[in-house]
Amino acid sequence: MRDDRAQRSQRSRRLSRALVCAAAVPAILITAACSSDSGDAKAKGAGEGAQQSAGGGTQSSSSASPTVQAAVFKKLPDACAALSGKTLTALVPKGAKAAKKGSSDDPSSRASCSWSSLDNNGVKGSQFRWLNVSLIRFDSDATLGSGDAQAHTYFTRQVKDAQGVDGAKNPKSEPVSGAGAESTVVRYDLKKKEGLFKQQTVVARLSNVVVTVDYNGAGLAGDKTPSADDLTKSAEKAVREVVAAVSSANGSSSPASSGATAPASKSPSKSPSKSASPSPSKSSSTGASPSKSSGGKS
Repeated sequence: MRDDRAQRSQRSRRLSRALVCAAAVPAILITAACSSDSGDAKAKGAGEGAQQSAGGGTQSSSSASPTVQAAVFKKLPDACAALSGKTLTALVPKGAKAAKKGSSDDPSSRASCSWSSLDNNGVKGSQFRWLNVSLIRFDSDATLGSGDAQAHTYFTRQVKDAQGVDGAKNPKSEPVSGAGAESTVVRYDLKKKEGLFKQQTVVARLSNVVVTVDYNGAGLAGDKTPSADDLTKSAEKAVREVVAAVSSANGSSSPASSGATAPASKSPSKSPSKSASPSPSKSSSTGASPSKSSGGKS
């Protein structure tokens, strides 16, 4: 009997220890699980915080988009109607009513017109005149820069091209007053088989528009060569009228003050922008280049 009691006592002690161990296991598992969840939550929270921080930085940087000053002039006048009948009669007396409009895929950004005159005096020879007016307008663009800056770059190149015509003799350049923000006349002589041509190229910029007036004259078949000074005065008068026409077409009455200062030089990476923002290399002028205008009609 003592042996039976001893055995029962041992079995009771073993059962108690098993129950204690069994009760301890879930507590350990729960603790481990809680620790794991807490770590995941902290890691997740840190990751979300990093993403929010990064997202906030991106949002802040993307909101700072560059801006440029809006272009002043939105359209161009009809190039063939930019000069009065009186001016045309004085410059091209035999061709004042024979305007030839240049082709353009966007008349609000590029326009040109030309006239030629041959006053035949029989055995005394004849007087030849040729006039071309071209206009180009630049729109402001965040990539290319303001319309004024693009126009200034184009103005500078037009003057440089006029000064570098092959075969030009006695070249002279001087500023022109009362024709926009900046204006220059380039004049020279060009000898051709028909005679000696006197060429005048006047380039003017008013804000985001550049006007180029080419005017040349020659005495043919023995007639006297026209005065370069007289031709220059006529070309300068013509450019002032065209500048005024640009302002009038856009509802402004003070062309001389448009774009009163030259913008900081900023070379555009490509041409104007959309077709509204024309490319300088695609001027619609059919005779804006002095080398063409000098012998374009002879």
